[in-house]
Amino acid sequence: MTAGLTPRGPLQFSSKQRQHLTASVLTQKCFCSRSQPCLQLSALSSSFSSQHRTFPVLFPIYTEAKELLEMEGNQITLDSLDKGTDNPAFSFQGENRHYEECGGPHSESQEERREGKGRFSSYCRKALQPASKAKHFCKDHAKVLRRVVLGLLGVALMFLTPNVPSPAYLCYFIAACYLNFQRALALVVITAVVVFFICWKVFQKHCGAKVLLLLRPVGKCFQKSWLWLKWLLWVALLAGLIVWLVLDTGRNPEQLISLGGFCFLVLFLFACSKHHGAVSWRAVFWGLGLEFLLGLFVLRTTPGSQAFQWLGDQVQYFLGYTRAGSSFVFGNTLIEEVFAFQALPIIVFLSCVMSILYYLGVMQWLILKISWLLQISMGTTATETLSVAGNIFVGQTEAPLLIRPYLTDMTLSEIHAVMTGGFSTIAGSVMGAYISFGIDAASLIAASVMAAPCALAMAKLVYPEVEESKFKGKASIRLSCGEEQNILEAASNGAATSVGLVGNIAANLIAFLAVLEFINAALRWFGEMVDIEGLTFQVICSYVLMPVAFLMGADWADSPLVAELLGIKIFLNEFVAYQQLATYKKNRLMGLEEWDGNRKQWISERAESITTFALCGFANLGTIGITLGGLSSMAPERKGDFASVVLRSLLTGMCVSMLNACLAGLLHVPTEVGDCAMFFSTANFSSTSYTMYTCCKQLFASSVLQNGTLSFMGSWAEQAESVLWLKECCAYYNHTSCAGTI
Repeated sequence: MTAGLTPRGPLQFSSKQRQHLTASVLTQKCFCSRSQPCLQLSALSSSFSSQHRTFPVLFPIYTEAKELLEMEGNQITLDSLDKGTDNPAFSFQGENRHYEECGGPHSESQEERREGKGRFSSYCRKALQPASKAKHFCKDHAKVLRRVVLGLLGVALMFLTPNVPSPAYLCYFIAACYLNFQRALALVVITAVVVFFICWKVFQKHCGAKVLLLLRPVGKCFQKSWLWLKWLLWVALLAGLIVWLVLDTGRNPEQLISLGGFCFLVLFLFACSKHHGAVSWRAVFWGLGLEFLLGLFVLRTTPGSQAFQWLGDQVQYFLGYTRAGSSFVFGNTLIEEVFAFQALPIIVFLSCVMSILYYLGVMQWLILKISWLLQISMGTTATETLSVAGNIFVGQTEAPLLIRPYLTDMTLSEIHAVMTGGFSTIAGSVMGAYISFGIDAASLIAASVMAAPCALAMAKLVYPEVEESKFKGKASIRLSCGEEQNILEAASNGAATSVGLVGNIAANLIAFLAVLEFINAALRWFGEMVDIEGLTFQVICSYVLMPVAFLMGADWADSPLVAELLGIKIFLNEFVAYQQLATYKKNRLMGLEEWDGNRKQWISERAESITTFALCGFANLGTIGITLGGLSSMAPERKGDFASVVLRSLLTGMCVSMLNACLAGLLHVPTEVGDCAMFFSTANFSSTSYTMYTCCKQLFASSVLQNGTLSFMGSWAEQAESVLWLKECCAYYNHTSCAGTI
């Protein structure tokens, strides 16, 4: 009651209301103790005593409650009621204390148990004690209980809905994200991609026709204005590309060389076209545009580079499981020291995994989605697009198996596209072997993906369609999931199939390396007859293909080695070339001197990236027989047609890999060197690295030795330990400034 309030009329209470008010006063006992008497109850006493004339009807209730309390002999005394002492239970600050005194965890002391003689307070304490203990148990074991509940929920949903796995997966997905979202980020991305395609399929099935009907007026409007809109769009894209190139190449003018090489290769392929007037420019420009956008996304954007780097790391981690099987069969010593036991078992493992994915239908689903994107953008037929998309994951003889029933009815242009796709890409199984060499996994994956649209575009540029295809306008092609009865048979068949591939690779390596050594010996013998020392096959390739390497964007000093690797790839195979590239990369990362006399020991980081893209393809002379043999076994009646276009498709496949390399050179971002002074201050100089080599070169460039006096320029002049660091660098590298440290 507040002093300022006065009733508008006499208050009347029934007998039940009087009992309720009396009980309200009595129930405040459990909040009180001798050490903490009641404030509000005593305040109520004072209020009733002073205002009983204003509220005469409430005063008997107060008197009755007072008498009952006195009769019960509780610790709440009449003096405390009259004097009005403090009770924290009726304030916000005293709520926790009230909880403790009514059965909370802190009320279990022996002293309070002895003092708690009231029947109601004892009842409160005993009633709330189990709930309090249960609450604290749940709080202490919250993480374990949460996992148990989520697991039981997922298991229950699995048994309740055995034919619908989505609720169980949904519970698993929610639990993974709830426990650690950062750890479940990959699961989120995969789930988002799958959900997108599922939603798109459902939307297309139920709402596709309605949406097309709704957009038909808009389509008619665009169709009427498409002629000038098309030219306006092309002009805008061209202007935007020119502005971007001017701004981007202003800092690195050497990128323009790669752009010039890209344009030269496209014009060269157009000059080699079978039917110049029948070229489908839609397919050409869309294919090159998709290749450029993919390269821009992978090499220039942070999400793209991080995504492909993450994917490459996962592939490397995944390939590490091969060691469990190969070490059991061959032993750790052979795996670490012998190349055949280190790289070739990876092909067996990946072949087994690919067979399982084919049995489950995962590969077919991926290939269909990629081919659908290429088909609707480039306007190519379903058969050729499907085969080229399959080459991203499988080899040049496995991809045509996807369209085997349709090979007999395909046109020459479609056959040429199928062959070009096989020559322009590499199989996923051998990609694992190249990654084991030390080749950058992200670059290999990006090169294989970028090659698909480019191969289809250049195939239509070199051999345009002049016949009426039976598959024109066909939306999709039926794909089989294999003849295996279960997943174990699929795994076994995949591993068994790889034996022939592994044997073929091993036999070719032995034969080609032996033949190469014989050719080099013969060339050296012929060269010595006319006083030409060191004439080898690699030297000839380095001179012949050096302009091509330079046009792709390699520095002139690196061009001979890049041209040498290109020659090995074209005339022998890419396996040997990648092995040599891995040696150059290893030398660079170890921090070896760039030049050992007249021999260059490694190539720059930019040249490495360009070469990685240029070598990514099966376009070499040895694969002509493999391609003809594989396709002829599928469609023997078309053997003559296959032979008539194989050389043209081989040339196109070589140029596709070089176009990818030009794009890599155009979009390459040089790695910035960090603070060399900070690096030197923490380095122990016990071994060399590429960072140490770069920083030592900077230190050498800033040092000046004049009249026996050593000095430094720039920021190095402010470093007190520059002379000491220069001495450490001179222990590994030679420079004229090293004479001043002696």
